[in-house]
Amino acid sequence: MIRHTHVVGARTRDRAAVLDRASGARIAVRCHRGLRGPYTGVDTLLARVVPDAQRRWPDLVAHHRLELLDCAPELSAVIGPPPATLASESVFEERTRWYNQVMVRCMSHSVVTFLRAYARLVAAAGESVPTIVFDEMHDADVTTQEFVALLLRRVDAETWPVVLGSTGNLGPILADAVSAYADEVTASAVPGTDSGTAADYVDSDGTIDDPVALAAYQALDPDGRATLHDRRADELADHPTRGVQIAALPFHRERGSDPTHASAAAVMTAIQLCTTVGFSEMVIELGERGRALIDPVEDPESYRKITNMLITEVLSFKRFEYAMELCSDLRRRYALPLVHMTTSYFMAMMYTRFTEPRDHEKAMEWQNNASVIAAGLPDRRQRLILEGFQENAMALVEMHRGNLATALELVHSAMTRLDDELGPQEWALHRSQLLYNRARLLSALGRKDEAYEDFSVLIELDPYYTDYLCERAKIHRRRGEFDEALADYDRAVELGPPFPELFHNRGALLAELDDVDAALADFDLVLDMEPDDVETRLSRAELRLACGDRDDARADAEMALALRPDEPRLLCVLGMIELEEENWTAALARLDAAVALDPRYPAALINRAVASYQLDEPAAAVDDLTAALALVGQDPDVLLNRGMAWAAAGDVESALSDFDAALAMPDADEGELRYQRARCQLLAGSDDAAQDLRECLRLGVHTDEIERLLAGVA
Repeated sequence: MIRHTHVVGARTRDRAAVLDRASGARIAVRCHRGLRGPYTGVDTLLARVVPDAQRRWPDLVAHHRLELLDCAPELSAVIGPPPATLASESVFEERTRWYNQVMVRCMSHSVVTFLRAYARLVAAAGESVPTIVFDEMHDADVTTQEFVALLLRRVDAETWPVVLGSTGNLGPILADAVSAYADEVTASAVPGTDSGTAADYVDSDGTIDDPVALAAYQALDPDGRATLHDRRADELADHPTRGVQIAALPFHRERGSDPTHASAAAVMTAIQLCTTVGFSEMVIELGERGRALIDPVEDPESYRKITNMLITEVLSFKRFEYAMELCSDLRRRYALPLVHMTTSYFMAMMYTRFTEPRDHEKAMEWQNNASVIAAGLPDRRQRLILEGFQENAMALVEMHRGNLATALELVHSAMTRLDDELGPQEWALHRSQLLYNRARLLSALGRKDEAYEDFSVLIELDPYYTDYLCERAKIHRRRGEFDEALADYDRAVELGPPFPELFHNRGALLAELDDVDAALADFDLVLDMEPDDVETRLSRAELRLACGDRDDARADAEMALALRPDEPRLLCVLGMIELEEENWTAALARLDAAVALDPRYPAALINRAVASYQLDEPAAAVDDLTAALALVGQDPDVLLNRGMAWAAAGDVESALSDFDAALAMPDADEGELRYQRARCQLLAGSDDAAQDLRECLRLGVHTDEIERLLAGVA
């Protein structure tokens, strides 16, 4: 089997001696994060590949345009701008929707899918793709390392060979992927004389590994170093890409002649760019650098803003103690209403959303404080906006406390205030978030029609934010409007990033509609992206079992169980597989374990009853089926099974009672119920058996056995 290659060497020139020996065409890219931050190297690769793909297969590019531009925005000159959303059209000060590394991973998956499809199309055309050479992976941003890890796993070396160069010091995600999918080659030290200068080091944006250049740079006096950095920064500032604004430009401004004001402005710009895209780890690094640069006394506004953005990202990584420390730092430094309002809000969100266990009462204390401060702000317009913002936060706490009606009132109050005072385009994103929260609360309160209307309005306002389509699809499903639900899921797939949850939900609906191939295709796609997605692996196992594919169902269930050993649903699936293979004792062991984990899981109880029945333990089967009926209500199939268990236990009267009750229900299996009832009636010596047996003949149930029984009755 062909594998990818990992070249390990201490210096760039050592690795180059091996990398340059790679045969055939190559796309060689540098991945040092100091050049352009997140996706450095990926952007270079896409700049080489996308123009050819656009020329030959424009539909492929169009399908992935949003994600391609998210990784490499400069491609808009080739494939056009990204679709407009309320978030992208909002000024930064009005942004109330933020993304994180989950969104970034989703974007990376889409680009990997694009590259794999492109490679297959090139191969189908009788051509071959050039080998991709990613060097300096040890200095790559976590985003680039994760992207390359996904590429190694999802695109085999026969489809598109990849060669990595590094010192061997990789992050855990990439290190695991390299170990699994690449062969290591050691690059020997290459002799040579280094002759770099201080200017070479600065012009490389601090990324070359030439010790002579670094020593020359360090030997300069501070003014000389600052002059070189100013020159390079000014060069980059003429036509800065997003990546340069995130990485190289702040690097030089921080070391230039104005390390306070110019560097703070550069870092602030970089943080805002990273925040809007979801480069969370880069935001944390920049935020900490910004706090070290800015004088909190001279420039409290910038210090406060950068700290607020840092707190938001720190919370996304559940670093609560650090977030609390940052909040405390701001409160100690400043007796400013906005500082105490915002930090109170952060504390409330920590307690109601993140801490374990959550403390909604403590959250209410902090959120009340934030609301009081917002209501007392002197500027009328600022007070209008921030009171609504805090009411929305209060609604979240009330929702978590179980007070849905109160939460709805708070959201409605915030919406009404803004609608009465603001123009239709002002704070449009924040107002859409309020409408979204109202829709979800209405849905939770059972007011589905009103929620449906709100989601429909949101879809028209912001069609590329596909959460709205997914929420409306859920309402369609509850109404039994399966075609409409599928249409919403299809539209979400067409317009938005490939969220695994979206494909899982569409696959579940397709399975419900008996479109097995399409459902399996969606489940396969999810597990191609995220093979450790236990819910999807469970769903695929259940569907495979329903289709009679026991071996693959078992493989899925066992793989998922290794990831989540205490999942009763997986144990139940494995028990059902054993039942189908008539391994009654093994089935009982699996189902015993499932019931032990969740005594109120109906499927485990029902299937354990089957195992007990087959093992001649009808009383145990009766007990399990009785417990299941208490959970699911009167169900004709469960009553049928319990009736059979009663009969096997010798309680004919109870069996007949269950069969009679089941036959009175819609969707009952009439033929099987009449057959089993007739057998009980024969045991009881009842003359009613003949009528049931003749009806079974008419229905075509157990015909050979019925003829024999009828002869006996006669």
